[in-house]
Amino acid sequence: MNFEERKLNAEKNVQTIIDKAREDAAFKKELLADPVSAIEKLSGHPVPTKGRELVVVDQSDPSKVYINIPHDPSELELSEEELEAVAGGQQQLDISGHITVIITFTLVCW
Repeated sequence: MNFEERKLNAEKNVQTIIDKAREDAAFKKELLADPVSAIEKLSGHPVPTKGRELVVVDQSDPSKVYINIPHDPSELELSEEELEAVAGGQQQLDISGHITVIITFTLVCW
């Protein structure tokens, strides 16, 4: 699977989680309390957090504006495996764990 296919698949998976949270209050509550467990139950697959915490924030309150402050890309550190992949000339390098994705940002007139 190439990068573009992985990206589309990830977007589809995130949309599935969002749709389920909107439709099922119990799932949404579990997702907010224990996102890894909730997503694993939904997907039937383990969530590879690679030692990082998965944070889910309910941004559905239309009276609030949410701003995501991502990590500084200048502080990006690749693992030994990722560095070897680059040095070895591999075509596909998965640095998805180092990329912050803002799923939605809706700004309504203040």
